[in-house]
Amino acid sequence: MILIDVALGGLTLGGMYALIAMGLTLQYGVARIMNLSYGEFLIASAFGAFVLVTQLQWHPLVALALALPLGFAVQWVVYQVLLVPLVRRTGAGPALEIDSILATFGLLFVMQGAALVLFGGNYYSYSYLSVPVDVLGSQVAANRLLALGFAVLIGGGLYLLLTRTRAGTAVRAVAVAPRFAPLVGIDVRATSALAFGLGGALVAASGVLVSMFLPFSASMGVVFAMKALVVVIMGGVGNLLGCLVAGMLLGFAETLVARFVDPGLTLAVNFALFLGVLLVRPTGLFGKAAR
Repeated sequence: MILIDVALGGLTLGGMYALIAMGLTLQYGVARIMNLSYGEFLIASAFGAFVLVTQLQWHPLVALALALPLGFAVQWVVYQVLLVPLVRRTGAGPALEIDSILATFGLLFVMQGAALVLFGGNYYSYSYLSVPVDVLGSQVAANRLLALGFAVLIGGGLYLLLTRTRAGTAVRAVAVAPRFAPLVGIDVRATSALAFGLGGALVAASGVLVSMFLPFSASMGVVFAMKALVVVIMGGVGNLLGCLVAGMLLGFAETLVARFVDPGLTLAVNFALFLGVLLVRPTGLFGKAAR
């Protein structure tokens, strides 16, 4: 069943890309900081899960439960220690974006270097629910289905948090109108730190889920960060629905090309699709032009 194989592969990859990109679009859309070290935190979480599962014999779902609060705390601290001084010095203008890009670019190399020292350049993986499951006559690994299920669950939880709580309303207000949010009593800096932490929780959870079914290495963080950035821009910066649609587009495009053309061309088709969307919609699929 080729169509079922492609559908399941596209949904799994697309769901993971969407979840990874949601954290990045939340950080940039609210805090106005493009976190280029984002992918390194995903790889750090994947290595953390690997150590917990293989050395301490922990269950991967326990590692996932631990990754959410720990990822939030780490990114919250990164924002407060590394990025708040930049916010104080430059404000929320273009200078902040430039300085934050340089700061997080430096953090990327620090984290990548530490990972290479600790784990080397080899690929790592562990076996968890790698048994095949029959879905409509097609075989798919159970760990991929589990990762897709948790991606949907976490993404849905984020949507409810942003649309059904006061904190979520404050996050959306800062994303839309950061200059006017203080007029209704919203602490922009604290809300930006909250959004940055939520992005950290998402990327940490993504790292654990990725480690369940994909081999990874210390140098792969840049690849994930690049794909997340493509999804964010293609979907429209700050738009969660855009992340979902763009992530699915990339997932299905990669699956189709890998299945029917050549697996080595998946990166090329990613950028071809990215450029094609931007030629038609320069602000992204769900982005709005500035007025």
